[in-house]
Order: sequence, then structure tokens, then C-alpha cells
Amino acid sequence: MKKKRQRLDKVLSHVGIGTRKEIKKLVKAGRVRVNDEPATDPGMHVFPFEDEIEVDHRPVLYREHIYLMMNKPQGVLSATEDAVQEVVTDLLEPEHRVFSPFPAGRLDKDTEGLLLLTSDGKLAHQLLSPKKHIPKVYVADIEGEVTDNDIHAFQTGITLEDGYTTMPGDLHILHAGPRSTVEITIYEGKFHQIKRMFRALGKKVVSLKRIRMGSLELDPDLAPGEYRELTAEELNKLIK
Repeated sequence: MKKKRQRLDKVLSHVGIGTRKEIKKLVKAGRVRVNDEPATDPGMHVFPFEDEIEVDHRPVLYREHIYLMMNKPQGVLSATEDAVQEVVTDLLEPEHRVFSPFPAGRLDKDTEGLLLLTSDGKLAHQLLSPKKHIPKVYVADIEGEVTDNDIHAFQTGITLEDGYTTMPGDLHILHAGPRSTVEITIYEGKFHQIKRMFRALGKKVVSLKRIRMGSLELDPDLAPGEYRELTAEELNKLIK
């Protein structure tokens, strides 16, 4: 990590301690310490990743960006704002909302499962670039019996109603019957793509859940609507 000095008030406002004006009052009241010494100037320069900064005797953990794994519930939009409907950022605590994270990719309103929210635009761009062909894995319940013919169709690409032919994907049958359960891997993310692929095969997606994106797997301990920060190992694998 490259060492870079920043103003103390900028560092504290970035992590949500308060506005510049509020931080000035905290410093004046002697409630901010840097390396165990009282801060006397909100404009003093610090090394945010190296210096020990405390507010009211609580350590301040500085992060340039935030990376959150969410189990998106059904009925919530993969967006940062909407005038009428609930969005995924509404589910975040204030300490995480202050970083202004956004969904890296999207899930349909009625689709649940793995969603990455981050403030790191560079990483999000890499994950979403069509040239990267990042695998996305889903589990779905399908109305209709899924067969080997459907597996072959996924392997060769399926022509949708608008004439677009999808990239080859993988389809595994977990349970076959009047209602089948399948695991799907696709390498692109067209609008309602999996639903449209099965519609082209004469079948209907009843429920859809994303369980993996690239190296990132949905934490089974996260209930719908819950989220957590990525571990260092998860983040390093995702970046690589």
C-alpha cells in the first residue's frame, strides 16, 4: 500500500465520523487523538493506514473502499436509489452507507442471492467487463422437466426471442420432474437472461438464486437481506 498523507478531517469524514465542521468541534473538545497524542488541528496531516487514530478512545479503522457480500432478498431492487421501491443500499447500516457503495452488477427484483456491493469502481468494472467472461452460477426451480436436450442447448448457445444467441453455458440437473431443480453457469449478464433462455426452451423459471460470481461464493450463513464485509482472502481472490 502506497503511503500517502491526508488531512485528519478528510480521513475522519471519509469513514463517517462526521462533517468537517463536526470534526473540527471534536478536535477542539480534545476527543480526537493521533498516536496517543491529542490532535490540535483538524487540518493536520496523517498517514491513515499507519497512524493510530482514536475518537472518544475508540480506534478508527480507515478503508479507502468497502466490499460487501449480500444475500439479496426477493422484492428489492439492485440499485442505490428509487423513488418508490426498496433498494439494496436501504438494507445497509449507516457505517457502510457512508462509503456510497453500489451493486457490482445486478439481480432481477424477484431473484435472490449473491450480490457484491462496493465503492471500488475499478474492481466493479473488471468484474462486469464482457471481455472477462466471469462465471456466474445460479440454482433455479424450473416449471417443466429439464432434459439432456436442454443441457445440449445451453452448451451450444440459445437464440432468444430478439434474435440474440447467448454464449455457451453449463446446465446441471439436480432434480428432474414436472418441476426441476438445476444449476446454471453463464458467462454474460443480459437482461433477464436465464428466464429468457428457458422461455426459448418452452419452460418457465419459478425461482432463481445466484450462489457464485467468479471466485466469490455466497456465505450460507447469510439469511436473505443480511450482508457482511468480504474477508481479506475473498477480496484477494476476487482481485486476482
